[in-house]
Amino acid sequence: MNNKLLKSTLGTLAIAAAMTVGSSAVFAGADLDKKLVINGETEIVTRTAAPAHLDGALDEIFSGWIFRKDETQTAQMDDFDNPGMIFVDIAQDAWNKVDGSEGKSCASCHGAAEESMAGVKATYPKWNEAAGEVRSIDMEVNNCRTTRMGADAWKLTGGKMTAMNALITLQSRGMPVNVAIDGPAQSMWERGKEMYYTKTGQLEMSCANCHEDNYDLHIRADHLSQGQTNGFPVYRLKNAKLNGVHARFKGCVRDTRAQTYKPGSEDFLALELYVASRGNGLSVEGPSIRN
Repeated sequence: MNNKLLKSTLGTLAIAAAMTVGSSAVFAGADLDKKLVINGETEIVTRTAAPAHLDGALDEIFSGWIFRKDETQTAQMDDFDNPGMIFVDIAQDAWNKVDGSEGKSCASCHGAAEESMAGVKATYPKWNEAAGEVRSIDMEVNNCRTTRMGADAWKLTGGKMTAMNALITLQSRGMPVNVAIDGPAQSMWERGKEMYYTKTGQLEMSCANCHEDNYDLHIRADHLSQGQTNGFPVYRLKNAKLNGVHARFKGCVRDTRAQTYKPGSEDFLALELYVASRGNGLSVEGPSIRN
């Protein structure tokens, strides 16, 4: 059997296997009414009506927290038990540290993160008028580092960037996700939507096949969620570290056996914008804990 035929055969078998898992899975029955209250004081909206732009696709949207096991859910209810908070502490040190040729830290311009970053995560990615483009939080961080601090840019999927994203995200915890999809951001949003529904890879699967058509089912040992990003950055038990949304996108694309996009690329930025908007109305809850 030649390599081309072998690949075709393996791809067909993989697709059949995936379809078998999807069609034979037992409805998992997540506890949709369970409440997430962090530190006994911050109530998180984990279930709400789907935003208008999802009409015909979903009636309700659910945080990925709902689909986790009891012990994982409980760990996220207390910051002392949430391993993601370790990275927030690391980022707090970086926030106050002078770095680069300009002798500045993040705090030099922005002051305390608790004040200046409140509400930021809830609206990102968003259109940056001065730059004439949609930007993610990570892009804004690197812009500050290179143009204002005279410091080196951080790797977008690196530990320093993901930790800083978590620190910024924490300041919006409990606030509703409210990502704008109109105006100059609309074309990028449309691009992300097309990517979300396009089947790719040997398995010929789209984001929607798992996270819209089959959420609340089990695939292998994993309980599929709606793939909402309101909990990112996410501490994953699987790799015992904090993960950014582009790193997770890369893993999902890889799992369809497709050629993945580069973190920070316009493709992943468009997908981030679209997926974030699917969670409009849920609370920002990161850093969260997932499988």
